[in-house]
Amino acid sequence: MKIGFIGCGGNMASAIIHGIVHKGVFAPSDIYGVDIDANAAAGIREQYNINILDSDAELAGQADLIVLAIKPQHYNHVIDEIRSSVTQDHIVITLAPGKTLKWLREEFEKRVKIVRSISNMPAQIGAGMTAICGNAYVTDDELEIVRKIFNGIGMCEIVGEDLMDAVTAVSGSAPAYVFMMIEAMADAAVLGGFTREKAYQFAAQAVLGSARMVLETGKHPADLKDMVCSPKGTTIEAVKALEKNGFRSALIESMCVCMDRASKI
Repeated sequence: MKIGFIGCGGNMASAIIHGIVHKGVFAPSDIYGVDIDANAAAGIREQYNINILDSDAELAGQADLIVLAIKPQHYNHVIDEIRSSVTQDHIVITLAPGKTLKWLREEFEKRVKIVRSISNMPAQIGAGMTAICGNAYVTDDELEIVRKIFNGIGMCEIVGEDLMDAVTAVSGSAPAYVFMMIEAMADAAVLGGFTREKAYQFAAQAVLGSARMVLETGKHPADLKDMVCSPKGTTIEAVKALEKNGFRSALIESMCVCMDRASKI
């Protein structure tokens, strides 16, 4: 089986290529790429020794799985270019939010196996969170192949398409919220006397360790929070201030806005 990336020079495509090569999911000789940026494509070829082709249509003729690693606004144009080359045996994997399975099926104007995916920035360091869903033409075995691809850049779960906008909010866009929180925590630490470098280190490690505890202990986040909050202690005072300033409601509201926007792309 061969896999091709349209837009291979982008951050997400290069992260996936790194993951599948590093974990041996695909050999470099079975990976194809094309990109409008010739320098980016050449860089990917030099780094991973994959095959770089001249056109989207040529890639569709070579690959069994086609990854559309392009911006949402380019989907119409690219699908026009590959439509005649895509057959019922191909699996098309999309990375863009908002492009529904129904919309994609209509754009191809024929029966096509399509898998939607939403991942996030930590995929670039092998710590991504990806959700995938396939249309009625994709078999369970084929969906599992796609899942293995995304397991190469972190964790991957199969979800219903009705959850994909929520995935965008809770995972795809979430690193931005976390980066803002780390920045704010570091600012406060600098106010308390830390150097900027050490402030970022302490704040980021606290977030990393806390996230691992949620995943590895299986405990409810509220239970873990309660374990830190001693009676009349410093942490419960901090939690009180966060609640007073609408910390949780601000996050919920931001994610609702994100979901609404994702549904309209």
